Amino acid sequence: MISIRDLSLAFGGRIIFDNINLEISASDKIGLVGRNGSGKTTLLRLILGQISPESGEIITKKDITFGYLPQHLHYTDTTTVWEETISVFSFVTELKTQAERISQELEQRTDYTSPQYLRLIDQLEHINLRLAQIQSEGLESKAEKVLLGLGFDKSTFNKPTSELSGGWRMRIELAKILLSRPDVLILDEPTNHLDIESIQWLEDYLTSFKGVIILVSHDRRFLDTVTNRTVEIVKGKIYHYPVPYSKFVKLRQERIERQKAEWENQQKKIKQTEKFIERFRYKATKASQVQARIKMLEKQETVEIDELDQASIDFRFPPAPRSGDVVVEIRELSKAYDNNLVLDKIDLTIERGEKVAFVGRNGEGKTTLARIIVGELDYQGFFKPGHNVQIGYYAQNQDQLLDPDKTVLETMEEATVGEVKSQVRTILGSFLFSGDDVHKKVAVLSGGERARLALATLILRPYNLLVLDEPTNHLDIISKDILKKALLQYAGTLIVISHDRGFLDGLADTVYYFRSHKIRQFKGGIKDFLSFYRVGTVRELEESRIKKISLPHAKQEKTDNTDKKAIYQRRKQLQRLINKTEKNISQVEDKIENLEQEKSALDEQIARGATDQQIFERYGQITSLLSELEQTWEQLHIELEELNQELKSFG
Repeated sequence: MISIRDLSLAFGGRIIFDNINLEISASDKIGLVGRNGSGKTTLLRLILGQISPESGEIITKKDITFGYLPQHLHYTDTTTVWEETISVFSFVTELKTQAERISQELEQRTDYTSPQYLRLIDQLEHINLRLAQIQSEGLESKAEKVLLGLGFDKSTFNKPTSELSGGWRMRIELAKILLSRPDVLILDEPTNHLDIESIQWLEDYLTSFKGVIILVSHDRRFLDTVTNRTVEIVKGKIYHYPVPYSKFVKLRQERIERQKAEWENQQKKIKQTEKFIERFRYKATKASQVQARIKMLEKQETVEIDELDQASIDFRFPPAPRSGDVVVEIRELSKAYDNNLVLDKIDLTIERGEKVAFVGRNGEGKTTLARIIVGELDYQGFFKPGHNVQIGYYAQNQDQLLDPDKTVLETMEEATVGEVKSQVRTILGSFLFSGDDVHKKVAVLSGGERARLALATLILRPYNLLVLDEPTNHLDIISKDILKKALLQYAGTLIVISHDRGFLDGLADTVYYFRSHKIRQFKGGIKDFLSFYRVGTVRELEESRIKKISLPHAKQEKTDNTDKKAIYQRRKQLQRLINKTEKNISQVEDKIENLEQEKSALDEQIARGATDQQIFERYGQITSLLSELEQTWEQLHIELEELNQELKSFG
């Protein structure tokens, strides 16, 4: 469908791509990965034709359509959420016009077997297929489902877009792209402005998407769920693997280790050959053998070891001074913006050393509460920071709050006090700012570089409470892992707002869920939290998909015969349901085990260099099936737990 051949590109003397080749087929769901600044967005723009290569070419199948969500958008705010969303359906009229024009041309032509005639037939079939798919679902119904899936409430459909934040405007653009049903979907960091629930909805949508997906994301789990192929950009070259991200990391390391072993073996053989040549160079009886070995060395291609970009931030937070046992205490706290109630009489206590995650849909008050805790907003109710609490705050737009006219070094020196001033350059080096980089203006830094600089300012002082609002949005996967490691070693108290489940997993030991102006505490990590609330989406908590049966308590003293009979029947019903659920769990476990064995066998074939497309297609099918079965398994366990608890309540 898309073919990149011998493509090269350089900017300002810096090589971006050096003679790269890539084939993209109709079944590909590609995760495009690489360090910040490696050229991911540039490659997307090349594919879209927005920029041209210096040499080489990109060949795309005729008449394919693209849907592109860039990292940064420019908006025109003169309409409502709903009007802006359904404006995308103007392409339906265009498709109908094209179909009518092609039909008229076909009626007038008589060259029924010519390539031109057959091409027109193909175009018409393609257009009619798209129209049938779109119109079969109902345009407005589909638009409503997509908007709801991306986190909008029906009450906001008529809201002017001018009143929305950039993050919500991005969601409208994403909705329009999804509704346009392109052949190729190109998404550059689509999860940066989505909450956990919307990310999970988008995962489900993209998993069932029939076209090509090219996805840039720093969310490891998102990549694993959506993609079946990984393309890595490293120092001007690309490497492709027919597997999702986590498997790619393992295969890449295995490949490099094999290359190292092959290189070492080759070097040994070269040395042995050179010794033979040196020893028998002047012996007439060995002359032909010596010449054969010399020619062999001249023709031999040296085994190359793929180069990895090993540069990564490296830091630790300074030791945190001891605070009081209670770090944050909140009682009946409320906050409203004009008539918009955000938080309604919430209670919250955070103790020293806790690592807390705030999760929930955007607009539910996570950032608002964080800003109250750090002293940026007023409120109604009671809030008291603990004894000797010293707060370090990373705002959601922290990178944008930096002074664009200052240099990297000036930014750090301005935030530094005391003896740390002498360590500023060392700290900047740990965050990948070295040499002349420290004299760059903030205005010319990339999003990832600004994020790293903002994080660097946090380790200049010994804070014992860190409040981090979406700290990973512009960090690449390696830098996110380094930050997570530093936070795990951090001895103070942590409050982190994040939509990145992989980042939160193993980091937070308490989750606060924000919904409908209230918060709910969950003791445990993010994985346990999502599993408890039915895995797929936290929204199911509000929808209450499981209907509870209200019956008299078994220990109630006064129970008439009718109640006793109802209890007896319910207990029998519960036991039958428990037996059935346990049987279903066993069956699902058997299926998972069989699929994992098949997947393991395919892994071995792929690792040995298999190229059969059927292997990769089956691998993708198994990955999708395993994901569905694992969700089913967790849902069944939750149902089993609820059934057992209800049965236990009857004594």
